[in-house]
Amino acid sequence: MSEAGFRTDPRLPGPPDQPAAALDAEAITTKERSQLEMVLRRFLRHRLAVGGLVVLLLVIGFAFIGPLLWQYDHTIHREIPSSVAPNLDHPLGTTTAGHDMMGLVMRGTQQSLKVGATVGLMTAVLAGLWGAVAGLLRGWVDGLMMRLVDVILVVPLFVLVSAVAGNVRGGTTWFAVALILGFFIWPIYSRVVRGVVLSLREQEFIEAARAMGASNTRIVLRHLLPNVTGPIIVAVTIVVAVAILVEAALSFVGLGIQSPDTSLGLQVNQALTAISTRPWLF
Repeated sequence: MSEAGFRTDPRLPGPPDQPAAALDAEAITTKERSQLEMVLRRFLRHRLAVGGLVVLLLVIGFAFIGPLLWQYDHTIHREIPSSVAPNLDHPLGTTTAGHDMMGLVMRGTQQSLKVGATVGLMTAVLAGLWGAVAGLLRGWVDGLMMRLVDVILVVPLFVLVSAVAGNVRGGTTWFAVALILGFFIWPIYSRVVRGVVLSLREQEFIEAARAMGASNTRIVLRHLLPNVTGPIIVAVTIVVAVAILVEAALSFVGLGIQSPDTSLGLQVNQALTAISTRPWLF
């Protein structure tokens, strides 16, 4: 067969033209989804993650909305009978001083969440910036910044926090505790961010940004930090839990949130002697 036999006969009709509506629909379906939309879709498909989010929202609602709806707050009420076992009026019972335990637990949970959220925010900002700058600049700047981090990490966290919190005049509020914890926790995760940045700084998009004359500040804010959000988010979730536990431990030993305010650790400390006679306090 000749080469001409493989050619399409010009007299035969060609493929039908697609209507404009079909082309528009195809363009819409092939449109790239944003990264946020993709993350949300994957998150909603993960049943365990959705279940955890529901539990977290319930705890937040209990801590912040509950006190607005409950008739007793965390302070002493003269009309409340002392040492009452759980009943319809006081589902968690009352203390010997005249506190409603439901109000105390709501307040303590609220303080713990505020401390955890504040420390998590401090870690995300400080560890992200510190690690990104150290990893990008390298040299003596990187060495100096990491040696400062090592100085903080060489002493156990609880010892440092206890030493500082014990010397705060006038008692420690939840915000003071959060600042102290945040100052000593974020260096731990700055090393994680630095490690990620060390691998990113040699990528082509960083070299392209430098070739276009981008400053170090722009490279850090526009190119590096958006690409280390994953490790930072993971670090923040760990930090929030650690901060809540350390705050409870500090309050338990009398170095955290002080009375007349309350926290979960302080409540456990005050109820230690009543575990056998009034177990509802736990």
